[in-house]
Amino acid sequence: MKNVFVNRIQERDWVEAAFLVRDKIMGMAKNGKPYLTLKLMDRTGEVEGRIWDRVDELAEQFERDDFIRVAGKASMYLGKMQLVIQDVTRLDDRDVDLADFLPVAARSAEEMVADLKGRVAGFTDPHLRALLQAFLDDQEFLAAYSRAPAAKAMHHVYLGGLLEHSLAVATLADDICRRYPGLNRDLLVAGALLHDVGKINELRYARSFEYTDVGKLLGHIVIGVEMVEEKRRNLPGFPIELAILLKHLLLSHHGQYEFGSPKRPKTLEAVILNFLDDLDSKINGVRAHLDREADRDSSWTQYHRLYDRYFFKGFGEPTEGAGSADALLAPEIATPVPQQRVPAAAGRPPFNSVLQEKLQGITPDLFTAAPEERDND
Repeated sequence: MKNVFVNRIQERDWVEAAFLVRDKIMGMAKNGKPYLTLKLMDRTGEVEGRIWDRVDELAEQFERDDFIRVAGKASMYLGKMQLVIQDVTRLDDRDVDLADFLPVAARSAEEMVADLKGRVAGFTDPHLRALLQAFLDDQEFLAAYSRAPAAKAMHHVYLGGLLEHSLAVATLADDICRRYPGLNRDLLVAGALLHDVGKINELRYARSFEYTDVGKLLGHIVIGVEMVEEKRRNLPGFPIELAILLKHLLLSHHGQYEFGSPKRPKTLEAVILNFLDDLDSKINGVRAHLDREADRDSSWTQYHRLYDRYFFKGFGEPTEGAGSADALLAPEIATPVPQQRVPAAAGRPPFNSVLQEKLQGITPDLFTAAPEERDND
């Protein structure tokens, strides 16, 4: 049973605990001696490990994606926790509980699969219901769909994250359809449930979360469209127009070319799916970042590289003598200092006069016509 987790390690702690080796890199110090850098993880996060002594001896005992027990001291280096490791022991897979090392969705797989089956049973379009049912009847697919993470780093980065995200987007789609009449509800919900199915083959998640070769070469969007087409071929009478609309949802759900989308949304349902997918992804990603720093003694999180910003955690409990809330909202305004006009140097006109003379008679074209969207982009 694992008793020490990454998120509980404090500076100067002596740590003897099991971790999953996410990365293993051999380096060379300035003095010519080798050292080893490790990325160690459990379900609560990652911590860097450094081995400075007995490097060759210890490096031979384990490889990347192995479970190891380390003994070392925790210290802060450049603002991040680091373990200076003195000893390493490789663990047999049978001696560890995988749930201790890979983060897992809050909802159980069984609960989410039951939710998924209920949604599919509620479809009124017989063709879309048959297509989704074909996926449900594929036990290998269903096992992977309910276990895969939704991403490697951005959002829902835990076992079961893919199905949790897909169900969340489907729930948002249902709500949107109730608020905006005239939408094709079954098509939009089917797109929500299937938009990321290709990730079951894009990602490797038996141990750490990594991209597969096919994931790197094709990506989950192309893989997902191929999966939908494979199931559709075995459904006689499935309307080709409906198949095109559904595939368009998958192909355009990233919204823009620069975000890896082969097509931009060209139907109302596609526009909605793009926004809902982005909304749920960002909410989960920001929440995860805030949760990781819940115990950090600051009103702000550390810098989030992918979102390119810091996030505000709240004002916290007011301290004695800190002043009232009104003081925060209405800080003291300094008395303005009268501005004195600085005379121009002898023989030289003021700068604004020079600028006015240069611009005189010029009518800049401030607006240019936007290029027309390509007919077939």
